Amino acid sequence: MSANETHYCSCLTFEDLDPAVQKVLNSQVRGVLLKSAKWPDRSVIRIRFLDGDPALQQRVRKAANEWDKLVNLTFSFDQRRPSDARIAFQQGKGSWSYLGTMCKSIPEPQPTMNFGWLTNESSDEEVRSVVLHEFGHLLGLTHEHFNVKGGGIEWNRDAVIRDLSGPPNNWDADTIEHNMFQKFRDAEIYNTVMDRESIMMYPIPAAWTLNGMSIGFNSVLSEQDKKFVQTMYHN
Repeated sequence: MSANETHYCSCLTFEDLDPAVQKVLNSQVRGVLLKSAKWPDRSVIRIRFLDGDPALQQRVRKAANEWDKLVNLTFSFDQRRPSDARIAFQQGKGSWSYLGTMCKSIPEPQPTMNFGWLTNESSDEEVRSVVLHEFGHLLGLTHEHFNVKGGGIEWNRDAVIRDLSGPPNNWDADTIEHNMFQKFRDAEIYNTVMDRESIMMYPIPAAWTLNGMSIGFNSVLSEQDKKFVQTMYHN
């Protein structure tokens, strides 16, 4: 497994918002990323598809329901406006999502989540993996490899930068830094010991670490994913 064979998603946070939106939110969001992005209990999250084949949309809804049934939130798929989250299938623009309630600050009709490589031909495993990952972001979860509890990951930064700079990801230096190496203080996040099996964990080839550690492709919710999100949303 290598980055030359694997697509990696981006999670978008406060710094990725339009400067005008940042200004409005500055009084509300002061670096407490995940805690600020957490949805209030019993929220109904209104989700609208901006495009995409109806059959593919249905596969997305089915996969997303695996999260929905674990939390005291409701994913309401509804094509009426206004919406909280908007899903696009813009090919070639990566798969990404804003974190949690940040999506409510993105004006209509801009997307707040994109599935940039899912098509009708995508396998069930790929659809499930990508959808569960991006909807984890919608719940306010960030990438598991940011978690340093239990020691964290000993990155071979040069190898990571080299591989992610090339296809199919073609990330620039800032995107790599933001999605691979940023760290959060414990006070900023809810977290447990790092979960290698989490749906929020990137595939990590051994060449990317200094100690040869590797992590495979996770396509289902881990037991810790389920327990953690149930604790987070008190289901």
